Amino acid sequence: MERRTVLIAAYPGVQSLDVAGPFEVFAGAGRAAGVHGIRASYDVVVVSADGRPVATESGLTLGTAPLPVGHARIDTLLLPGGGGVGAACDDDRLVTWVAGAARRSRRVATVCSGSFLGARAGLLDGRRVTTHWARAEELARAHPAIEVDPDPIYVHDGRIWSSAGVTAGIDLALALVEDDLGADVSQLIARWLVMFVHRPGGQTQFATPVWTPRAGRSAVRDAQTRVESDPGGDHRVAVLADAASMSERHFSRLFTAEVGETPSRYVERVRTEAARHELESTPDPLEVIATRCGFGTTETLRRTFQRRLHSSPDAYRRRFGRTRPDATPPERTRP
Repeated sequence: MERRTVLIAAYPGVQSLDVAGPFEVFAGAGRAAGVHGIRASYDVVVVSADGRPVATESGLTLGTAPLPVGHARIDTLLLPGGGGVGAACDDDRLVTWVAGAARRSRRVATVCSGSFLGARAGLLDGRRVTTHWARAEELARAHPAIEVDPDPIYVHDGRIWSSAGVTAGIDLALALVEDDLGADVSQLIARWLVMFVHRPGGQTQFATPVWTPRAGRSAVRDAQTRVESDPGGDHRVAVLADAASMSERHFSRLFTAEVGETPSRYVERVRTEAARHELESTPDPLEVIATRCGFGTTETLRRTFQRRLHSSPDAYRRRFGRTRPDATPPERTRP
């Protein structure tokens, strides 16, 4: 039987799901492979700097083994994230071990902010990686040699695999098993875990709206307020420039310099966030939301959602909506 060694490097303050999610996928892979007549399994070991039980970010305690020494080959080295990753990056013994273990590994995978540990060990330079959407900008600033893509659920670049936050570690582990043992095996594990084998959309759909700082110039601030207070209004550049008593060219240049994106992209972003709110909180039909939020047609709304969130409005509503289009209010009962 083919057996592959998976080492998961834990540390105090690690996110428990970053460890347990992939662990469960790899642990179940042998049974799923057997169903399909494949003789293969994974030996999964959680290791830490001192080999003692580790308290996770949530307080759950994980048993660990000491960091293995020697030159034994490792199939997969997995680096989870968590609130304690900053201290882990300052642990020279752990970072040195990660760097050495990576050289003996067929592949390296990071989950969530585990990307910071991988970056600290020098494993991610020149690679395209992802991380939790809330920490992507921080990773890019701290490690400019890394190409950080904040949207994918997971990314595969050579021998480096990386994933978004927390539950995305399960998506990543399923992809690793699929790469090793085929789609039938990963699909069966996903069914056992009651989840998608390939989650639809990117992590942008889960991100909270990014607040844009107010522009320094009052004319640009007024334009921002005008757009945000009425997303469905007429916000063509010519109209916004006229309200600011500027030429279109001068207004566009000034707005982009102050806000960091063009007026048209800003308007589209505000309208997208408005539509997200409508889809989450109202049962209104798509054509009503499209008109109210300034998209005009449902087709424009769908194209914009697909481009910005990698999801359709219908799928977004099913995932995050608190109401249904066909929902009717319950009858009031008399006291």
